[in-house]
Amino acid sequence: MNRSTKLAGTLLAAALLAAGCTGSGGTSKGADAKAPTDPGKVSGGITVLTHRTDLVQDGTMKKYAAEFNRTYPDVDVEFDALTDYEGEVKIRMNTENYGDVLMIPAVVRKSDYPRFFASLGTRAERARKYHFTDFTEVGGKVYGQSPMGAVPGFVYNKRIWKEAGITEWPTTPAEFLDALRAIRSGTDAIPYYTNFKDMWPLTSWTYVNGSVGCDTGATTALAEGDPWAEGADLRVGDTLLYDIVRGGLAEKDPTTTNWEASKPKLAKGDIATMWLGSWAVTQFRAAAEQAGADPADVGFMPFPAQPGGTFCATMSPDYNQAVNVHSDHKDAARAWIDWFTEKSGYAADNLTLSPVKGAPLPEVLEPYEDAGVKFIELDDAQGAAVKEIDNQSEVGIYKPDYRQDLVDLARGARKGGLDDFLGDLGGRWTEARKSAGS
Repeated sequence: MNRSTKLAGTLLAAALLAAGCTGSGGTSKGADAKAPTDPGKVSGGITVLTHRTDLVQDGTMKKYAAEFNRTYPDVDVEFDALTDYEGEVKIRMNTENYGDVLMIPAVVRKSDYPRFFASLGTRAERARKYHFTDFTEVGGKVYGQSPMGAVPGFVYNKRIWKEAGITEWPTTPAEFLDALRAIRSGTDAIPYYTNFKDMWPLTSWTYVNGSVGCDTGATTALAEGDPWAEGADLRVGDTLLYDIVRGGLAEKDPTTTNWEASKPKLAKGDIATMWLGSWAVTQFRAAAEQAGADPADVGFMPFPAQPGGTFCATMSPDYNQAVNVHSDHKDAARAWIDWFTEKSGYAADNLTLSPVKGAPLPEVLEPYEDAGVKFIELDDAQGAAVKEIDNQSEVGIYKPDYRQDLVDLARGARKGGLDDFLGDLGGRWTEARKSAGS
């Protein structure tokens, strides 16, 4: 798997939430995984389940384990890398044997976290030090910690944009569309690339939510209202995607796109722009080096909106690491999570956001810092409710299907108008929200 986040998004199939997990029973004794105070007294073998098959295969995870052993010499760390992480772990969690440390699968309902994972401490305690704590908080306790975070944005070829005469980031969707038109007329590049065929990149558009209106309560707004109401963040984002395709500013045939091939194409300037996440920049720069292009041409810009005169970008966690509530070595498992989060350099190595508050921004986001982009962390208290509504409505805001339909609508492969299309989404969402009692 060559994506680092579920923004990421990867983003994971929220529809799996409906399936639930049966598990093997209630919370076991000693359900807290307390932070070790004496590394010399921590011992045992732990298995770490991971979706990062690439880092296991190239030996990177083994190097992390070797560094970990400098502090915890009596802990033996083994990695189990799973290509179909969600599908495989879902099956394993019907037993007690799902590793000692694992990334929390999307299939597990948030309310069930205490059944499967050991507490890492209270939210009040952990929020003083870490970002993203409310994403795994149940009843005041935190059950997982992401080792990295990302922000959404447009990965773009700076050389192509400059050749088209665009030297400043667009501040409105209208300005952004004008920029793409300038690229179409002034260069040979495809102004925007949807990655339609690979599907998952389209889910990145959900993460305009919060960035458009600079609203930390954007997730709560999804749980309490219509995401496609006039002026709502998702409507703004989906309308921009529609207008890009409708205006002939994307690839001619979306059904022939290719994710892996798109990386060197953007790096070389054959493609100008894609909406993804900050995690993608390292991959595109690596593609530039392999293609003999200049990695410095790969840039990253925020969504074209400035509420209050300032760009905003939401910070979102990657997969959250957790301790199996049934683990016989919870202290060793907790030691791994703490070390990997704080000491491994994993976030820095991937040029992503550190979950540790006050940590410096990665180099790829320095332009954001220089431009005064405001970073906001969404309140995820209603995150579980949003996923329930999404599942019941069968809209799939974390799945690519409806945006494939949107692209088909825009390119004339599907009948209808944009207002009716978004109105249907909003109607289904509202009906499901009422049924769920939100």
